[in-house]
Amino acid sequence: MENFLSDKWDVMPKHSSEEVLQRWRDLCGVVKNPKRRFRFTANLSKRYEAAAMRKTNQEKLRIAVLVSKAAFQFIQGMQPSDYTVPEEVQSAGFQICADELESIVEGHDVKKLKFHGGPHGISQKLATDPTNGITTESLTRRRELYGTNKFEEVEPQSFWVFVWEALQDMTLMILGVCAFVSLIVGILTEGWPKGAHDGLGIVASILLVVFVTATSDYRQSLQFKDLDKEKKKVSIQVTRNGYRKKMSIYHLLPGDIVHLSIGDQVPADGLFLTGFSVLIDESSLTGESEPVMITSENPFLLSGTKVQDGSCKMLVTTVGMRTQWGKLMATLSEGGDDETPLQVKLNGVATIIGKIGLFFAVVTFAVLIQKMIGRKWGEGTTLKWSGDDAMELLEYFAIAVTIVVVAVPEGLPLAVTLSLAFAMKKMMNDKALVRHLAACETMGSATNICSDKTGTLTTNSMSVVKSCICMGVKDLSKYSSSGISSELPDSVVKILLESIFNNTGGEVVVNRRGKRKILGTPTETAILEFGLSLGGDFQAERGLSKVLKVEPFNSTKKRMGVVLELPEGRGLRAHTKGASEIILAACDKVLNSEGNVVPLDETSVNLLKGTIDEFANEALRTLCLAYMELESGFSIKDDIPDSGYVCIGIVGIKDPVRPGVPESVALCRLAGVTVRMVTGDNINTAKAIARECGILTDDGVAIEGPVFREKSLEELYELIPKIQVMARSSPLDKHTLVKHLRTTFNEVVAVTGDGTNDAPALHEADIGLAMGIAGTEVAKESADVIILDDNFSTIVTVAKWGRSVYVNIQKFVQFQLTVNVVALAVNFYSACRTGSAPLTAVQLLWVNMIMDTLGALALATEPPNEELMKRAPVGRKGNFISVVMWRNILGQSLYQFLIIWFLQSHGKTIFRLHGYPDSDLVLNTIIFNTFVFCQLFNEVNSREMEKVDVLDGILDNYVFVLVVGATVLFQIIIIEYLGTFASTTPLTFMQWFVSILIGFFGMPIAVILKQHFPVEN
Repeated sequence: MENFLSDKWDVMPKHSSEEVLQRWRDLCGVVKNPKRRFRFTANLSKRYEAAAMRKTNQEKLRIAVLVSKAAFQFIQGMQPSDYTVPEEVQSAGFQICADELESIVEGHDVKKLKFHGGPHGISQKLATDPTNGITTESLTRRRELYGTNKFEEVEPQSFWVFVWEALQDMTLMILGVCAFVSLIVGILTEGWPKGAHDGLGIVASILLVVFVTATSDYRQSLQFKDLDKEKKKVSIQVTRNGYRKKMSIYHLLPGDIVHLSIGDQVPADGLFLTGFSVLIDESSLTGESEPVMITSENPFLLSGTKVQDGSCKMLVTTVGMRTQWGKLMATLSEGGDDETPLQVKLNGVATIIGKIGLFFAVVTFAVLIQKMIGRKWGEGTTLKWSGDDAMELLEYFAIAVTIVVVAVPEGLPLAVTLSLAFAMKKMMNDKALVRHLAACETMGSATNICSDKTGTLTTNSMSVVKSCICMGVKDLSKYSSSGISSELPDSVVKILLESIFNNTGGEVVVNRRGKRKILGTPTETAILEFGLSLGGDFQAERGLSKVLKVEPFNSTKKRMGVVLELPEGRGLRAHTKGASEIILAACDKVLNSEGNVVPLDETSVNLLKGTIDEFANEALRTLCLAYMELESGFSIKDDIPDSGYVCIGIVGIKDPVRPGVPESVALCRLAGVTVRMVTGDNINTAKAIARECGILTDDGVAIEGPVFREKSLEELYELIPKIQVMARSSPLDKHTLVKHLRTTFNEVVAVTGDGTNDAPALHEADIGLAMGIAGTEVAKESADVIILDDNFSTIVTVAKWGRSVYVNIQKFVQFQLTVNVVALAVNFYSACRTGSAPLTAVQLLWVNMIMDTLGALALATEPPNEELMKRAPVGRKGNFISVVMWRNILGQSLYQFLIIWFLQSHGKTIFRLHGYPDSDLVLNTIIFNTFVFCQLFNEVNSREMEKVDVLDGILDNYVFVLVVGATVLFQIIIIEYLGTFASTTPLTFMQWFVSILIGFFGMPIAVILKQHFPVEN
């Protein structure tokens, strides 16, 4: 079966093509209820619609760009277009309407933009200040006139829709027809109410199945709805009322001033106001991979696109469903998530068993009819058919249909979504937001975790603790804030503050309470704190010089730079900072202890390199700051120089290891998961932190990215299994490592990432883990799971939940396949031997509910235990239905079949039923009761596939206890009080005791199977 499934029912955990997804749908032959079976799968027609919309957007944008270029050339000779401000807009204090704004940005209409006075003219017409943003007083009128930044979503389905969908089950509909015919024939032959019992019994059973199924499905849909809301929580930096703050993108309004930087998603349509080197990736909207440069000549920013490089201030012009992204999102949200590999695999199992079940149902029906006709032939009544004969025939047909109900395990693929929904909800509480369903499953199979250092293994609470300025090393913990600045020459403090406050991606702002707040990455925050401790004033320092050019930090160059125009015509100056050895290599001069610029000789280089190593060995991050005077011929179109700098100094930044990380790494090692650190930091810093975390062992290798890049394929094949630390790595190095681990070594790889450049590695990995706090929107968009607290221990929790999902579904499959095998065998054998089935349609429907909906609830929601992390990971090639599972399924099935066969053959003798009125009914009730208790005890057995102690931790899972308790209660009611409808009769105490005892004996049988029939998994 596993080979068949691997061959035809195999999809990738992510990025499966539409053709592959369509293929397995076409293979599903016997589907009782398509609406339910395919509910939690991708809507391929909506996906094709979204792809067509992207193509249209691309064409529209291409035409708009061509038209705007032509318009730009002839703009001087054009007459201004006629535009009349609508009265309601004017009365609200604005001078431009939503339709006009939409046509300007979406159509890239340069002519209209020029007519309205460019971006600054439009900001005036929207009554907004480019510096202070909009005011709170105008919010209500803006919402009314321009709309909100929300997208249309599909209305959540009500409970009754799920009831209706559950009723769409083909076999239940056939049974419904049988019940109706049974009702009519029964009343006509036996009268009311006696003749209605069989029909009403089937109807009641169908309604019970439908309502229990609908309740379970409805609860799942609510869980997915809650998770969808969490996925859509995106914040952005906005200036309102003169204060800069983080705000949900859904609260944005036209006129808002938004601050964009690398990795952000453009939250609405808008216009570029000010900024540097802004490159926009429009592929999500148009499918076009070539990035677009945004400048004052091409200021149009479209919602849903990503900032690939640079930073800028943007004026919001169009929001929500008026944007192309809004319309695309409305379609994409209906496209749904890709189905997971386990969902598809279990659809395959359901289809195979369904076909077997259908075959047995047809054969059973044929045998029962043949026995009936044989009996009538013997009686000589072949041509005489009474109402009782019609009822008997109908009952046989109902049994055959019910065999299909029980035999087609429709609940298998749905158990996956139930387990995933449960796990995702719990993982949310454990600070992990799952974006793609398949990630839950795949994480359980992970064999490698490639983790960042900063913020994941460390706390991300950074502070400058050591410095080497003017060639002198200082431990800042021994100095007061004024102490260090008083020991440095004034000229050095001045140049240092100029470098810190201008060459930064952070900002120092004052909030409403008048408190100073530093915005930016933890590294930037630490450097700015250091600048403030030297007595610097951020705003005053920024006001002294004019910023002409900015090259933001990126993980390829490992540096950032800025060009300043100095006051009083003193020329241009470039500042740079970044990875210490890279910046130091770009310097040929240094500031000495007197603050003078002197050549950087070999002694000074060795001293500075020794300082970098000393800081790094103490697990400090090191950054080097440098500057250079630029010649008057420098143009802002030129790149900032790569060499010729004056080294100001080196700072050492402390970022302590997170509590609990060493224990989590040790747990991973115990679980057979290899943890590797991939960082952009200095190799000595990386090694020191890796040793502290327990990642770097004596036989492990620490390597630098540039060295890794130069290795041949043969060398990489030898090297990669030993790599535990990769320092000074570029995003391409991370991508290469992940690709080799996945393809060459067939590992299942989880990768963490926070920056825009990490997106390729997150995309390539089996499981991409983005950081919720430090991560950019681009990284989060490419990830499968978002680690909300940026903590490595949370990643281990995700792995534990992943294993739990995988094992829980295996438990449920083992349980359900056992019921399938026994129900099929018993009914088929009985039909052939006695010409009747011991289990009626109503009884089989109840058994179906125990094994399907209730079984899934009990077994698929087991919480993870510590034992899970003591097993080796399944990896990429593990068989889902393992040898251990087949042993348990076949062992239990054989026991149950032999017991029921024995009861059918000798039950009347054992229970002394010979000569007893209704002895067949009593025996069939005992068989039904025994069969149900066999399933209940087997459900308990299924909690552990290999461990003998199946009761360990059973009380921790209240759902399991509740389901088993409710099943026992209903079984008592069915036997004792609903006999007329369920074809049962009340049993004596001894008969109950024997039924339960036989069911209980399934537990010792399970122990014998586990201890005396060991198998290799």
